[in-house]
Amino acid sequence: MDTPQQIVIEPGELPSGALDAAAVLHETIAARVAQAAQDGASDVVLALPAAPYDHTDWRRTAARDLARTHAPVRVNVIGGGDAQARAATTAYLAGAHGITGQYLPLDNNGAGDPACTIGE
Repeated sequence: MDTPQQIVIEPGELPSGALDAAAVLHETIAARVAQAAQDGASDVVLALPAAPYDHTDWRRTAARDLARTHAPVRVNVIGGGDAQARAATTAYLAGAHGITGQYLPLDNNGAGDPACTIGE
């Protein structure tokens, strides 16, 4: 059995407008995902920069559609977050073989302390 290979694609800055950013994804970044899948990746994470709320819909749609297009390769999209949050999320996704087609916005706060109760 081949060892799963995760590829992380970080396209860098995108236009500030949601429509322009989505157009860049479809014109150039989607081809990078396709190339990673063709090159044998089993898991592709598209790590996008932070963006305002009006980018959420196109990012969620891109994650879903890229995953469907390249199945059985798993494709997920993460957005924002610092280097530590991105590293933790990509490490999690590398072992989460049932997760694909998801958009995961990062806020650098992690999941929090599960032992903590509200009000303490």
